[in-house]
Amino acid sequence: MGIRVALGANRNDILKLALGSGLALISAGVVLGVVSAWALTRAMAKLLIGVSGTDAATYATAVAAISAVALLACWIPARRATRVDPLVALRYE
Repeated sequence: MGIRVALGANRNDILKLALGSGLALISAGVVLGVVSAWALTRAMAKLLIGVSGTDAATYATAVAAISAVALLACWIPARRATRVDPLVALRYE
């Protein structure tokens, strides 16, 4: 990222780069998690009380909460990366 900033990338470009790669990982994790949870609904059905194993609201709430936390976890370091001086970043790399 330091090299990109030194070559003229602005803060928005660096933020998009970091958030884009994080968002790709978040999306893959959410898809794998939902598919896995949906596949295991028969085993979970006996443990759930008052909610079916395929309750769409529960899936949507879990996906929204996990995605929000993961996006925040990507956004904080990305924002810090936009504030680093290019010379300091190049010396470190």
